[in-house]
Amino acid sequence: MADYKSGYCAIVGIPNAGKSTLLNALLGTKLSIVSKKPQTTRKRVLGIYSTASEQIVFLDTPGIMPRPTTLLHKAMLDEVRRSFADADVILVLAEAPKPFERALPPAWDEYRAIAGETPIVLAISKSDLLKDRAALFPILEAYGTHPEFHDIVPISATKKYNVKELIATLRKYLPGTEPFYDPEQLSDQNDRFFVGELIREAVFEKYKEEIPYSTEVEIVEFKEREMRIEDSRGSTGKQNVPGPIKWFVSANIIVERDTQKAILIGKGGVALKALGERARRAIERFLEHPVYLELHIKTKTDWSHNKKFLAERGYHP
Repeated sequence: MADYKSGYCAIVGIPNAGKSTLLNALLGTKLSIVSKKPQTTRKRVLGIYSTASEQIVFLDTPGIMPRPTTLLHKAMLDEVRRSFADADVILVLAEAPKPFERALPPAWDEYRAIAGETPIVLAISKSDLLKDRAALFPILEAYGTHPEFHDIVPISATKKYNVKELIATLRKYLPGTEPFYDPEQLSDQNDRFFVGELIREAVFEKYKEEIPYSTEVEIVEFKEREMRIEDSRGSTGKQNVPGPIKWFVSANIIVERDTQKAILIGKGGVALKALGERARRAIERFLEHPVYLELHIKTKTDWSHNKKFLAERGYHP
């Protein structure tokens, strides 16, 4: 494997630049949760792209926001900085339809300094949304004045436009080394983590305003369970007999205020039931197995400002 290359690539950008959508397109499967709402990603998600000639370990990071207002936001920005430090190459996403001055992350000069000597590749994302392909030329010219960008590649993750070209560009900056992970492996996170993320995605899809940003998901149980069914055969009457195997998932959705709890539950539990159905279907697609999902709503006042609470859940405030 003399020509084999392996390395880490941090995907960074402002919220909603298309980082998670790109990671999913590169891997050919849904790994990172996606929402039209900004700041969906809270922890970096590691996705492993492997071929016969290279392995790129992508680090999908939270969106870089201008002014963190909570300890949670500060922890999210720390995830970005950690990814900069771990990367062999940094991939910055800038949306083609956005005005030039708003497409790069705020305080970009600060993050460029953090990158140090690490090569930076710029991907002009969502280029399919431009009405005319010729509109790319002034955008490329404007970004070309930034000497920190070693390469600039226009892409569309949803249309798979220039995705192969992006991989070839990133490969140039990877060290020549053996793969870090088994080529069949897609992530270092376990199914339990992704199930929690899918529940959180369902909240983002279903609710507006502050509720998605005030929720955290805690997986309480995640295991295979043999379901029991009633059998009325035989002289002894009804009895429970073994049924199909299902994954049993019990999760707490944690909110910051009791008013949010009431909204998530709804009158007679109708809202919670609908949320559970949406999340269960997504989890079943991910696990490719029947799932029994049990959701509970709990209030933890101002948890996004609570350092101990965040640290217990893997954040680094």
